Amino acid sequence: MSKRQEQHARFKSKRFSWKEFLWTFIVLSTLTAGQALIYDAYISVERVPTQYIFGITGYWIIVAFIFCLVTARQKYIAFDKPMRKLSEAANQVAEGDFSVYLEPLHRADKKDYVDVMFEDFNKMVEELGSIETLKNDFISNVSHEIKTPLSVIHSYAMALQTVDLSPKLRTEYTETIISASQKLTTLVINILKLNKLDNQEINHVAEPYDLCRQLCDCALTFENYWEEKNIEFVADIEDRAIIHADESMLEIVWLNLLSNALKFTPPGGSITLSQTSDEDTITVMVSDTGCGMDEETMKHIFDKFYQGDTSHSREGNGLGLALSLRVIELVGGTISVKSELRKGTTFTVQLKAEK
Repeated sequence: MSKRQEQHARFKSKRFSWKEFLWTFIVLSTLTAGQALIYDAYISVERVPTQYIFGITGYWIIVAFIFCLVTARQKYIAFDKPMRKLSEAANQVAEGDFSVYLEPLHRADKKDYVDVMFEDFNKMVEELGSIETLKNDFISNVSHEIKTPLSVIHSYAMALQTVDLSPKLRTEYTETIISASQKLTTLVINILKLNKLDNQEINHVAEPYDLCRQLCDCALTFENYWEEKNIEFVADIEDRAIIHADESMLEIVWLNLLSNALKFTPPGGSITLSQTSDEDTITVMVSDTGCGMDEETMKHIFDKFYQGDTSHSREGNGLGLALSLRVIELVGGTISVKSELRKGTTFTVQLKAEK
């Protein structure tokens, strides 16, 4: 039996039912009996010919049969046929086919509830297809990101088993293993954080605190790194700016933005951290003179695991900006990016000020 035949075998209802025909005939006959009672006021029932009674009964049998056929056809066209199409399409989606598309039955100016149902179904399938693609990409990217440090750890652990390995090489191999394991730990932590943020499982505690102090603390975290790369760091921050948010969550954003700026800025470049505020909004900007991005890269910069400049892929896993976006959305702020190739990038975060 083919899949189509199996699908049709699931339907148990019939378009034409003898029970429905019988009830239709009874109703029509009852109406005729009522008509006869009216006639009885003028013509005695005894005077009605027997042939007429049989004739009218046969007539209503034919009418009831035709009525049932017409309504069955209308039911098939208006309900049964589109519902079968919808059922078959839903079955395809259940089997993993997200390319299903249901054509509307009527023109746009004559849509009925079935057409609207088809439209909603198509939107649902499109969304499910996107989710499935994202899930597959996510699994693929996670597998790749985990595989790389695991391969490094395995290779250098095997090398450490060499008997005549010099102390210097042993130290280098150990440091490489530690670095790879730290990268793997960071990846797992970020994945867990991102998953919890997506599922809103993190109970963030919003409290008023000084954002300027937090920005200074985050900047000082990278002091040794920008000195090593001979990068000029400029901070233009107000003395005090109170914000009502989860301090630990927003710290993720500033650390990621500063880390990205440091990663993509070449030696001798500059990074600027600025912060301004008005009555309603606090604005934080992180600018660098790095490699910049093209339009296509900026469209995907907040996607999970996306790395526009693969030459720096060993320094990250493409989750930082996706994590930052979810945090900013959760605290009710906005984040945007402006960039130009070989001229630099500026990230702008806007948050509600504490009144």
